[in-house]
Amino acid sequence: MKASDLFVQCLEAEGIELIFGVPGEENADFMMSLEKSDAIRFVLTRHEQGAAFMAEIYGRLTGNPAGCLGTLGPGATNLITGVADADMDRAPMLVLTGQGSTERLHKESHQVMDVVAMFEPVTKWATSILHPNTIPEVVRKAVRLARTEKPGAVHIELPEDLAKHDTLALPIEPRRFRRPVPADKIVDTAFDLLKNAKKPVIIAGNGCIRRRASKQLRKFCDTTGIGVISTFMAKGAVDMDSDYCLYTVGLGSKDRMNLVLDEADLVLTLGFDMVEYHPQLWNPGRDKTIVHADFLPAEIDEHYHPTAEVVGDLAHFLWMMNERLDAHGAIEFDLEHQREARKAMSADLAEYAQDTQTGSIRPQKALWDCRQVLGPDDVLLSDVGAHKMWIARHYHCHEPNTCLIPNGFCSMGFALPGAIDVSLVYPERKILGIAGDAGFLMNVQEMETAKRLNCNLVMMIWEDHAYGLIAWKQENEFGRHTDLSFDNPEWMGLAQCFGWHGHRCEDSSDLQDTLEAAFAESGPSLIVIPIDYRENSLLTQKLGEITANI
Repeated sequence: MKASDLFVQCLEAEGIELIFGVPGEENADFMMSLEKSDAIRFVLTRHEQGAAFMAEIYGRLTGNPAGCLGTLGPGATNLITGVADADMDRAPMLVLTGQGSTERLHKESHQVMDVVAMFEPVTKWATSILHPNTIPEVVRKAVRLARTEKPGAVHIELPEDLAKHDTLALPIEPRRFRRPVPADKIVDTAFDLLKNAKKPVIIAGNGCIRRRASKQLRKFCDTTGIGVISTFMAKGAVDMDSDYCLYTVGLGSKDRMNLVLDEADLVLTLGFDMVEYHPQLWNPGRDKTIVHADFLPAEIDEHYHPTAEVVGDLAHFLWMMNERLDAHGAIEFDLEHQREARKAMSADLAEYAQDTQTGSIRPQKALWDCRQVLGPDDVLLSDVGAHKMWIARHYHCHEPNTCLIPNGFCSMGFALPGAIDVSLVYPERKILGIAGDAGFLMNVQEMETAKRLNCNLVMMIWEDHAYGLIAWKQENEFGRHTDLSFDNPEWMGLAQCFGWHGHRCEDSSDLQDTLEAAFAESGPSLIVIPIDYRENSLLTQKLGEITANI
């Protein structure tokens, strides 16, 4: 068969369901082969970056890679931001790019650059097909690497002339392997440390969501009562309504849950990725007793030097701990300080639940209403900006993977393309993306994709006419900020031009009804609210008072 046909058949054998992208002439043969596939759906996007974000979200939701596709040169460079975001957020992904003919790669040539070298720093593996017969091995290796802990992006380049060659090779049947489990001896050590602790606390990281350790974690906490502080990407690992849910940690300044961490005599980290929240912020004295449980050994850091490292399948480790708890019986801990921290944070969340401010809407009120409208399985996506800080602190979840935040690479432009993918994976759920007016416009062209696919989703823009997060940080450090302001389009006209429904809400009392109306509409809807970012400095002041109390 033709090499491009073989490539597609290999992807089919791996169970690849979706490829997002913008093709070019250098992958024309691949596209013709893909068109014949009944198993793989190709979604045409309006920018390669959007395609990469869509593939990232698919990987985060399902644990299986999707593909993002671009041609050589500028098509490949446009992919790289979304690819880096997926790789640092531990999302499995296949990056597929075309390349010029091998007859011209050795010399200066139109649009030719070393794409493989460019992708090497932002992927687990980047390679070029050098012979058609190697396609089955390359695809099998790529998918295995993308899925293997910790998951990430893998890049495959197919030169245009090789795509046309004939080959007798056949796809390799995928065979899965079981992840290794921790040794009993080290789990015994971790359990002994737990038994001797008085004020233990858990930091749940991205791994708790990714490998569905949530069930065993909840059982562990039901038995022990130990509080769980989630990183931004671990929201929903435990139910927000559980007494042991201690919400999130990750702001640059100390917050209420840092009081719990400061008092803890044992910190059990589960699937913790250092890219989310540097240990220097919660272990500045380097004196915490830490038990590290993850699929891989701990990153070396002077502020993160675990007493015990439990390496292996995370869910299985928690099951082993639960077995030991069942055999040992109840362990008494002093967790009153955790209950007080949860009570104080719960009060913060509800502070503006009945707010009636007009002209602009407080972030706290906006997120309270979003939580009321969205069900336990519905999905909220956050872009990157000041709103991300508010979502991280004030929006909490009942189930895993129902709040999607980019928090490793942290790229703006994530929410709209991400919401499109969620609508394809979960068409029956309510899907809400929140973006600032800066981040939304970075991938605004995907509004056409959402309309063309008739995606049922709602995008909410928090409008402040500025790069609000940068302004917030500059004000904290320098007492003022540089010129970060800009103008915006007429949002309702923009929505109409793309065939979206449009709503502008300036009255806090009307926001919940506006959300309900938008979700009742068929197809994509846009909600724009003027956001009251005067609350940013007030939050900084509150966090400063918390730090002073510490």
